[in-house]
Amino acid sequence: MNEIKLVTATTAAATLLRELIHAHGDLMFHLSGEHGDGSAPMCYVQGEHKINERDLRLGEIEGCPFFIEKDLYKDWSHSHLIIDVVEGHSSGFSIESPRGVRFIIKSRLFTIEELEKVKKQQVLL
Repeated sequence: MNEIKLVTATTAAATLLRELIHAHGDLMFHLSGEHGDGSAPMCYVQGEHKINERDLRLGEIEGCPFFIEKDLYKDWSHSHLIIDVVEGHSSGFSIESPRGVRFIIKSRLFTIEELEKVKKQQVLL
């Protein structure tokens, strides 16, 4: 069975992320408290944001771990999260903000088949 990725990135977001890694070293993402497309995950240098028992690791993008609050994941568990980048400044201290861009969440619903695979592979919650 092929593992279903819960989070991926667009080409533009992956390109920006590689540039940020080159400039800043190892990075990580964290998504908290927001719902729906257009939500902004924060991107930090690894270790600058503390992960705790309320957070869940969904996967990696370009080698950067992606964390989400468990309670928030319950609302997103039926969706594949896609990280994209748009012009504008983030509302927090995300590392891409000084470049005049921000990461955002886009999503698509899993198919019934994908959702069944996701349920089988998860030992997350």
